[in-house]
Amino acid sequence: MASLRDAQKRMTRELLLDNGLELFTQKGYNATTIEDIAGAAGTTRTTFYLHFASKSELLAQLLERIAGQVTDADEHKLEDCVASGDITKIRGWLNRNFDNWDTLRPYLLPAYEAAPSDPVIHASLITWFEDTISAMHRGLDRADRYAEDDRRARCVMAFGQFEYTAHRYFSLGWRTPRDAVLRNMTDSWAYLLTDRGLAGPAAADA
Repeated sequence: MASLRDAQKRMTRELLLDNGLELFTQKGYNATTIEDIAGAAGTTRTTFYLHFASKSELLAQLLERIAGQVTDADEHKLEDCVASGDITKIRGWLNRNFDNWDTLRPYLLPAYEAAPSDPVIHASLITWFEDTISAMHRGLDRADRYAEDDRRARCVMAFGQFEYTAHRYFSLGWRTPRDAVLRNMTDSWAYLLTDRGLAGPAAADA
């Protein structure tokens, strides 16, 4: 009997998550209410609060779910790509993540909308972003590439390019050709994260 109740609770929770995501996509995060989400899931506001303390907690759970799916599906981890210094592997990581942007868009657009006024979502995004920067940093540490004081700065600059481009894509699509973005971001990351940056501009152009 307890297992049946647990299964029903899990099902209700998933319905709230799925319908919340759909409504955030349709109406936007700020315009969606807890009553909207509960009603779409066929339940009540009271039941919603049995599963989530707030609308922002529901979105934070959605972000955690999709972050795990994207990370688990990536055959070549970012840390390993950076540690290798192999530009082909870095390009492959960027290319695969560009491919993931359509999957991420329904999750991250409401998160970007919520973050300026919602500390829970702001913290969730910062954690996600810091995890990516930290993966790059660990790669540079493993390779012992660049001075220790410079490593994080290089990782922050590389991630900043990626995150800005992703945010722009979520709102506007590929206004700049995808292949050109991939080619130039690969060149930039190669300079920031691989031995190419140690060689200096003249050697890199040779």
